[in-house]
Amino acid sequence: MPELSQMVDGVIVNNIILQEGEISLGRHPENTVQINEIAVSTRHAKIRLEKNKYLEEILDIFVEDLNSTNGTFVNDERVEGSRRLVNNDVVRLGWNEFKIVDGIESTFEETAHILDV
Repeated sequence: MPELSQMVDGVIVNNIILQEGEISLGRHPENTVQINEIAVSTRHAKIRLEKNKYLEEILDIFVEDLNSTNGTFVNDERVEGSRRLVNNDVVRLGWNEFKIVDGIESTFEETAHILDV
């Protein structure tokens, strides 16, 4: 099962197990992951997991910025709309970093690369 690992100074401080569906991230207490920081918008971003259309045992992971004030970044690149995430990607909201840890995907990455056509 993929995980969203919250990191502080490069050290994992919290793990959130990801399942099919979506989680919300932001400052508002109704978010799945509440981030109490002024640089994070009330409803900042969401992470969505859906079954891969080619391999049923794989969950594709996407991050979407919800028109936040300061943006959502993946590996220091600003997300415009939605972006697919892979193992070891780092998602940043304000000063908060979250790493995608997906052991199943990393074994598939060693043997195949599937392109969306």
